[in-house]
Amino acid sequence: MKRFDMKWLLAVLFVFICGIVAAAERDTVKILAIGNSFSEDAAEEYLDDLARAADIPVVIGNAYIGGCSLERHYNNVMEQSASYSYRKISADGEKATVPDRTLLQCLLDEDWDYVTLQQASPLSGKADSYFPYLGSLAGYVRSRATNPQMKLAFHQTWAYAADFRHDNFAGYDYDQERMYRAIVAAVNDAVSQAGIAIVIPAGAAIQKARTVTQKDNFCRDGYHLSHGIGRYTAACAWFETLLGKPVTENTFRPESVTEEEAVIVRESARSAVKEYN
Repeated sequence: MKRFDMKWLLAVLFVFICGIVAAAERDTVKILAIGNSFSEDAAEEYLDDLARAADIPVVIGNAYIGGCSLERHYNNVMEQSASYSYRKISADGEKATVPDRTLLQCLLDEDWDYVTLQQASPLSGKADSYFPYLGSLAGYVRSRATNPQMKLAFHQTWAYAADFRHDNFAGYDYDQERMYRAIVAAVNDAVSQAGIAIVIPAGAAIQKARTVTQKDNFCRDGYHLSHGIGRYTAACAWFETLLGKPVTENTFRPESVTEEEAVIVRESARSAVKEYN
């Protein structure tokens, strides 16, 4: 009888442990960005810190090519081009980079819960630049995703710094507000056409925070986000959109961001997300 009891106890214990492991796997949120340096800015530095502060395990992948447009992503799919730098942050915070990956290899690496798409920043406010590429990419990702519950999201990027002078800004007459409004309009139209229900409003969060702070210190070089407040703002928008918890209740902030700034950033991100999703 004692031997039977021990076997029964071990069996129950095994099932219990398997259940815990399976639950932990289910609770891990897996996010893949198909992007460029703007997805690096938004998702690679502070998003996992925000998730850790909220006790949410995450895996973050970034299929990265600098300056990559939707058209180039589409062409890479058609050609099965192994031109991606695949950056990955594991659930324990370890970062690794694997060069020369195809987009399909990145997609098949995990059972992603979310896959994000975005346009290259100079084209982000140009509505005619999104198609037919976005629709085709969305269809490709949906057909290759190994998680049947995978959701597509679109990363709305930000307008350049007001004093930035570059040919990429000339198409918006060097006008930050004009660029921002063009991005909003183009993204809203594009996601509607492509059937993408989730928008990550990083651009709106940045613009709101600029308005409140009356400062234009969110970019480090005119277009890439600063390593403190800029990247933190975008990460807050990603956190609330994809992880579903109020970022205003999150305790993480980078050391270079003051508590006063952090409150503005979190509230700006939360406000932006409420408007979009």
